[in-house]
Amino acid sequence: MNIQPKHSQPLILSGRDVTAVLGPTNTGKTHLAIERMVAHETGIIGLPLRLLAREVYARVCEKVGAHKVALITGEEKIVPAGAKYSVCTVEAMPRETDAAFVAIDEVQLAGDLERGHIFTDRILHLRGRQETLLLGAATMHGILQRLLKGVSVVTRPRLSHLAYAGSKKLTRLPRRTAIVAFSADEVYAIAELIRRQQGGAAVVLGALSPRTRNAQVEIFQSGDVDYLVATDAIGMGLNLDLEHVAFAQNRKFDGYQYRNLSAAELGQIAGRAGRHLRDGTFGVTGQVDPFDDDLVAKIEAHDFDPVKVLQWRTADFDFSSLDALKRSTETNAPVEGLTRALPAVDAQALEHLSKDSDIRALATGKERVALLWEACALPDYRKIAPAQHADLIASIYMDLARHGHVDENYMAEQVRRADTTEGDIDTLSHRIAQIRTWTFVSNRPGWLADQLHWQEKTREIEDRLSDALHERLTKRFVDRRTSVLMRRLRENTMPEAEISPTGTVLVEGHHVGELQGFRFTADQSAGGEDAKAVRTAAQKALAAEFDARAERFAACANGDLALGSDGVLRWIGAPIGTLVGGDEALKPRLVLLADEQLTGPARDKV
Repeated sequence: MNIQPKHSQPLILSGRDVTAVLGPTNTGKTHLAIERMVAHETGIIGLPLRLLAREVYARVCEKVGAHKVALITGEEKIVPAGAKYSVCTVEAMPRETDAAFVAIDEVQLAGDLERGHIFTDRILHLRGRQETLLLGAATMHGILQRLLKGVSVVTRPRLSHLAYAGSKKLTRLPRRTAIVAFSADEVYAIAELIRRQQGGAAVVLGALSPRTRNAQVEIFQSGDVDYLVATDAIGMGLNLDLEHVAFAQNRKFDGYQYRNLSAAELGQIAGRAGRHLRDGTFGVTGQVDPFDDDLVAKIEAHDFDPVKVLQWRTADFDFSSLDALKRSTETNAPVEGLTRALPAVDAQALEHLSKDSDIRALATGKERVALLWEACALPDYRKIAPAQHADLIASIYMDLARHGHVDENYMAEQVRRADTTEGDIDTLSHRIAQIRTWTFVSNRPGWLADQLHWQEKTREIEDRLSDALHERLTKRFVDRRTSVLMRRLRENTMPEAEISPTGTVLVEGHHVGELQGFRFTADQSAGGEDAKAVRTAAQKALAAEFDARAERFAACANGDLALGSDGVLRWIGAPIGTLVGGDEALKPRLVLLADEQLTGPARDKV
């Protein structure tokens, strides 16, 4: 919520009883936080992404039982009666708590231009009664010591080595690689190429719902595909079985401008390669120039420029009037080391709405102004123009101010528009963004007359849309036949072959070609790695079949053979030989029609 209590002095709470656990990726920081939390009677942990919150929630449930654990995000609330532990997104963390333990993950995001002020606020003001852990990158060491007097800093070394592997072509990247790009179009283009050359890729973008993202990650983790094409969404959490990270782009739009990624940002992503004690590598691919020696040295040593300032916004909002609220959001940072954040989505929406005469007429008095600020907290999941987003907030606010809740018919119509699984990847992605908006609305206390109904309805729709999107992504970017065959070949296991009475050859349930007599014709639709996989799998699977056919042929009756007028000798209808001219006119030769795979004793029998 945007409505937050004022803080008594001092402005920044002491760092006493606060421990900052800092280090690169793969240092076990989140695991430590979970272990410390469940060692206390009560606790709260804040994660930077809804996906990570769900992941940690599942892990805590395994340890203490689901009846003791709450999951609280902007779009989802699972709060059992008497829950002892809360797993939240940082935005959804309470600003005051009596919990014995508090942890905040990825605290370096306090320097992020868009969301940083939220992390900063929790770092400065949220404490556990007995223990507080701040988890993040070593770049936060200095700024935390300056701002939090008495903080204890513990650094943790990476458990494995990370090394630069240079530049490689997309088609030459090793198995278990994540290819990183920063736009959906580029991710899709790379995934298409990997599909044609290597059988397929999983796709991970920040805009995917947790359900879709988890399903995509699973086809990579299970070995169905060996490549993952992703945005920097893989930089946080998502413990993946990665051996190499390849950057296909090193520039991104950060919400304000296109810029090169910093060494620390590149290091955060590259660090996903290698897990636990297994070493990892990183490099570049596509049109990205090789990294210079200085950058490589920084990433390999995890030695990055320190965070110098944290983004800050006041929590002491003045709700006495609309104009007073606007002025309070523009309060300057009170101490060195903090800088006033740029206007966030909620502040931009407030600026637009303050110019609307209907809104100004409604937003009178502290309660109405506070309600408007609460409505402005609606996230812009659809990534539309600020004015359009403000219009949506205006519709919701006017219902809340006039009737006390969002109109049921309006809610039903908005939800209905998103409730269809037809369409392509972009269409389904847009619908998921739409339904996430209404899932958020359904989770706001008091916004709907029948809150539970809409929570269930929007969640059910999001799940169906997520499953449909996963199906579309897999259909477009994964060649199931190639991926299955190549996996079996790598495992050196005999593929399961089935040959129909008409000669159709299925390997692992996938059509790979036709077997006529002793000749195999591969599926003509296969190309590149697909064709290679089909041929290799077929050769392995058909070796035993050739031997068995040779035995049956050697023992067959003359009636099973027929010589046609075209000079082709057929065995039970399948061509196995053909007559060609011999040395004498009346003595033609018989040429065996068989693959090279028919060799040795089996060929002699035929």
